[in-house]
Amino acid sequence: AGGVAPAGRFPADQTIRRAEGPRPQGGGAADFLCRTKGILTSMADKIIRVLAKDAPVKASAITAKEMVERSRQIHKTLPVATAALGRSLMAASMMGNQLKEKDGSVTLRIKGGGPLGGITVVSDSQGNARGYVVNPLVDLPLKGPAKLDVGSAVGRDGSLTVIKDLCMKEPYVGTVNLLGGEIAEDIAAYFVESEQIPTACALGVLIDRNQSVKAAGGYLIQLMPGAGEDTIAKVEGGIMAAGNVSAILEKNPDPEAMLRTVLSDFEVKVLEQEPVEYRCGCSRDRIERALLSLGRDELSAILAEQGSCDLTCQFCDRVYHFSGPELEGLIQSLEKKD
Repeated sequence: AGGVAPAGRFPADQTIRRAEGPRPQGGGAADFLCRTKGILTSMADKIIRVLAKDAPVKASAITAKEMVERSRQIHKTLPVATAALGRSLMAASMMGNQLKEKDGSVTLRIKGGGPLGGITVVSDSQGNARGYVVNPLVDLPLKGPAKLDVGSAVGRDGSLTVIKDLCMKEPYVGTVNLLGGEIAEDIAAYFVESEQIPTACALGVLIDRNQSVKAAGGYLIQLMPGAGEDTIAKVEGGIMAAGNVSAILEKNPDPEAMLRTVLSDFEVKVLEQEPVEYRCGCSRDRIERALLSLGRDELSAILAEQGSCDLTCQFCDRVYHFSGPELEGLIQSLEKKD
């Protein structure tokens, strides 16, 4: 299942989405830092970031088979939910990896009114992501030969909300209407409408016969200020020549090879390669703080009615058990504060 953001004068999978009005000035190559944050192995999920040496173009690409397969195993998703959640995880991962703030994060919330019921994914600033879909057991007919109907599963009557925690007082929040629920085109629309960055996005998840993830990957190509029609034409021409992202993944899922294929008309410089994974940041301490936030009366009611409680992390399905004496201890700690 693959998806590429549509717009402009080429067919849907061959274009870069851009604003109709003038592009904002500022930004540019200074957005990039040459850095290696982790150790890569040949088979590891990873993100690569590149900059065109001969044009104002920057791009990211990801291979994320293990990340998406891990999410499938945790949430026991059926194929169309695996594809939808996988695309969302990869989009968040690439967007999170763009952040300069070490402790920053990106959250995507997708509510399209479809049977999946909604998707929430979170990435840290390295690109390690986690997420869940409300209804993981949704199963829809294929919309073509080996083509999962992600758009119908997500729905098209809703919104994509992007929350960027930049370690400031308040997070940045941007919301756009969904275009088709295929995820990639909606991510591209967000960048154009909320951040005024002309963007092409492609995301694909290949499902094997046993419903496991065969391959997963995608790319995010963005124009910087100063990009002219000739640059746009080259980018769109490269996307058109490269073909659907799923076909690229089947031939070679390596993210650098993917970008060099799509950006074949440019000389690109690799700025960063970084390993990424499905990573949940839950802990007993965090769950305990969540319980404390309920307040003394609510905790007392839980203790009286249930005697203990089990809380399940939505992102990794880990269950945290709190016994009666542990709940009593939390209640007493609140009473001391009062």
